[in-house]
Amino acid sequence: MELHDHGLASDLEMMRRQAAERRQVLRWLLAGAATLPLISCGGGSDASGTVASSGASTGSLATSATGACTVIPEETGGPYPADGTNTNGGSIINVLNQSGVVRSDIRASFNGATGVAAGVPLTIKLQLLNASGGCASLAGYAVYVWHCDRDGLYSLYSSGVTAQNYLRGVQETDSAGNVGFTTIFPGCYAGRMPHVHFEVYPSLAKAATASNRIKTSQFTFPMATLNEAYAASGYTASVRNLARISYATDNVFSDGTSLQMATVAGNATQGYVATLVIAVNG
Repeated sequence: MELHDHGLASDLEMMRRQAAERRQVLRWLLAGAATLPLISCGGGSDASGTVASSGASTGSLATSATGACTVIPEETGGPYPADGTNTNGGSIINVLNQSGVVRSDIRASFNGATGVAAGVPLTIKLQLLNASGGCASLAGYAVYVWHCDRDGLYSLYSSGVTAQNYLRGVQETDSAGNVGFTTIFPGCYAGRMPHVHFEVYPSLAKAATASNRIKTSQFTFPMATLNEAYAASGYTASVRNLARISYATDNVFSDGTSLQMATVAGNATQGYVATLVIAVNG
């Protein structure tokens, strides 16, 4: 990602909008996390990790006051996509054409597998916008998300969980472009900052074939949230791994996180809500 200097006027407008967003986040929290609406990407976290503000970097918002929006960067799907694009043990792995993959709660395995991923509760709320269509909401699109468990293992690939397919699922966006998933907070494994992978498809029907995807990317979480979440039981290895990596040294986020930083509310006891607005060319 590249950040560009747009001048003082742009900076002032950005600061005005960020202040307004911080006030709006506080109002949402008072109303309860269950009703937290989707807000623009690029959030950071306060010292406690219980609420995320917009941060101070220019380019940290998906949308601007003029209705322009920036397409989220294309990123690698990594070695564990299970979307039919690679193999493990000599067999092609594809959950996208399996019965049960379209679901909002992705904590349990499906289609005959019975494992359930344990960890701090996490709700993911995403909104898709059409960057090439005036930033209009993208209804009827599909989003496939996947991430590691609290031990840093990926179902279907990692030793010990190859018989599981948890922490993977597909949802269709509603009329406002919104989609949500119930999951657990991912762990931090050696060499990567914590992250969630996702692919965007033009429809639910086309989400069964990876060649139809129009965007592959990843998002991450504020450092204060990571430190708080990993103090919870079961995340000891994540504490060690996180201490050895940073956004600056991560091979995906080293070029910036402004469009890939989720805004997070909540805590490690009651769970977190991570929100992100994602602009793509629809």
